[in-house]
Amino acid sequence: MKIPKALLVDPERNRWYGCAAVASSIFVFAYSTRFGQVSILAYYACWLPLLLVDHRRMLDRCWRFGWIMGFAALACLSVFWSAAPAVTARAGLQLLSHVVCALIAARTVGVRSLCRGAVAGICVVLLYSFAFGQYNYDPLDGTYSFVGAFSSKNQIGLYASLGIYFAFSSLFILRERTAWRLLALVCGTVSVVALAKAQSATSVLAIAATLGVVACLIFAMRFPPPIRKGALVAAAMTALVAVFAVANFGAFDLVLGAFGKDSTLTGRTYLWSQGWAAAAQAPVFGVGYQAYWVQGFSEAERLWEEFYIGSRSGFHFHNTYIEVLVELGAAGVALIALPMIRVPLGFLSRLASTRRDPASLVAFGIAWMFLIRSFVEVDVINPYVVGSFLLYYAAGLLASPRRDRHALAPAARHDRLRRAAA
Repeated sequence: MKIPKALLVDPERNRWYGCAAVASSIFVFAYSTRFGQVSILAYYACWLPLLLVDHRRMLDRCWRFGWIMGFAALACLSVFWSAAPAVTARAGLQLLSHVVCALIAARTVGVRSLCRGAVAGICVVLLYSFAFGQYNYDPLDGTYSFVGAFSSKNQIGLYASLGIYFAFSSLFILRERTAWRLLALVCGTVSVVALAKAQSATSVLAIAATLGVVACLIFAMRFPPPIRKGALVAAAMTALVAVFAVANFGAFDLVLGAFGKDSTLTGRTYLWSQGWAAAAQAPVFGVGYQAYWVQGFSEAERLWEEFYIGSRSGFHFHNTYIEVLVELGAAGVALIALPMIRVPLGFLSRLASTRRDPASLVAFGIAWMFLIRSFVEVDVINPYVVGSFLLYYAAGLLASPRRDRHALAPAARHDRLRRAAA
């Protein structure tokens, strides 16, 4: 039995495959540490074979992805100066292959399929956490928090906030119907419950800011492009004033107080200072990708002990740019800042000039959420995590020719024209 290529690689005809591949990938990202290497192989099996199915589609104008691949390339090259070469070599190749998978997804999976797969996958992830999860005691703030089947409340908070966002996008941007609408409502409800139980201030503030900005954009899209551009400039100025007010008049402390936090962000400010001190030792190219948090290294061991990390793994500086500065120096910060800033600005530019572009609106929200979180979390620089997959998917969508995202496959176009003629 021969399967048509379009059912696997054409965004207009592979919606079932794309949805299943995205849902499976999200489950792997959540629980690969529980299910081991088999789950990672299943993730690769969803995406890498598509290179063989239609290599022309995958490699068409791949030079457009140069700015996207820069960070992963530097991570691989850092093996030559890494303090832990074996760790860096393995992690760098994992990151590079992970980015390639995300870019393949951007070429083959439409935004509607992405949202459907994300809603289904996140719903399963959270239900699994409810079934097999637990509460953990946090010695830093003296509270018990629901961590589900994860090791941190911030991780389940991330999946819950993503579940809320994709449910919102399905209902109000893509306007799903029938069973998909019902699934989005279920996912949104489950995600709200999980976020409330996790009590992750980072995730609550990030999803609130994301939904607020996206809702404003939905309203702005009702106006003609000239008026819309003026409204976006005014909104940007208002946002800057709001950020200045929050930073200088104590509003930020009030928000943190509502979650039982203080101005140190539960030890984050001390951790940031330690990161700056570590970065000063190798400011240009860093100590090597993932070569700082290595068992047996004195500074890593000290911080693990101070922050009660008994597993001596899975820790970071809770700031994407400080983490990158330590590992890959100023060069790495420049290369990760490029997609972090260019992707939301690129989609915002498209939204300012087009009448209706739901795909760009959904992708903007994804990039915007991770830009907000990047100042207090590390979501997008590691392999096999949902944050880096979604960010690089959005970057690949921005870099791909627009005809790849909107044009029909030749067979589908022919059928539609034939029906119109009849």
